[in-house]
Amino acid sequence: MMHLYDLLVSPFVEFGFMRRALAGCLALALGSGPIGLFLVLRRMSLMGDAMSHAVLPGAAIGFMMAGLSLPAMSLGGFVAGVVVALLAGLAVRFTDIREDASFAAFYLLSLAVGVLLVSRSGSNVDLMHILFGSVLAVDDAALLLVAGVASFTLLTLALIYRPLLLESLDPVFLRAVGARGALWHLAFLMLVVLNLVAGFQALGTLMAVGLMMLPAITARLWAASVGGMLAVAVMLAFASGLGGLLLSYHFELPSGPAIILLAGLAYLFSLLFAPLGGALPRYVRGRHLEH
Repeated sequence: MMHLYDLLVSPFVEFGFMRRALAGCLALALGSGPIGLFLVLRRMSLMGDAMSHAVLPGAAIGFMMAGLSLPAMSLGGFVAGVVVALLAGLAVRFTDIREDASFAAFYLLSLAVGVLLVSRSGSNVDLMHILFGSVLAVDDAALLLVAGVASFTLLTLALIYRPLLLESLDPVFLRAVGARGALWHLAFLMLVVLNLVAGFQALGTLMAVGLMMLPAITARLWAASVGGMLAVAVMLAFASGLGGLLLSYHFELPSGPAIILLAGLAYLFSLLFAPLGGALPRYVRGRHLEH
């Protein structure tokens, strides 16, 4: 029992930075898990990846103006994400470009501009910090930001859950009854940007979207109802965060990639064994029907 205690509990009891990191992972799971699931339901999974890189130029400008300042980089990242979302939406509205292609184009442009800005004004260490982050280095200010964003996200989703769900599953009906689907779409995009900015503080721009999308995609293989998928997505995101922190502590691995790797392994396991969409259960059901 003592060996199990030393393995699983002792790091969080002995070190404050581990407790802050664990609290940050819980807040990220509560905020990013539901947002990721709605991205999956709306067939916008790749758009989440595009938006994660859209915050980079703004964060880079905040870094150039104030260094590794949490308020400056967060504000810059949020403004940049909103601007890219609006520009991509305008491109879709006034041209023949599809929404996914528009976001992909702006994502590539944003990534290039952001990397150039950070490279010109900082060192490679600064660039790696912004791109990949470090959840083990989360301080009290960053933890408050992540927790605040998670709380705001849950409250907002509670208020707009029904129209957002309907707009995700049946937008034609929503337009037919005269509801403002575009308003819910815009509000949802704001929540996506907010959660990516919060995740960026802990995991960096390249990893933040991983904790948002991988548990959400996996949840669809384990639950049939939206409520069940929400619960599974949050639990998987937190379990990945907890396991990634322990791997990072015991084996001296970078924390962000360890967290995303565990989330990815859970997805690969689910592809084979999940009861609702896994390959083996589908094969067994198919063999049973043949007989």
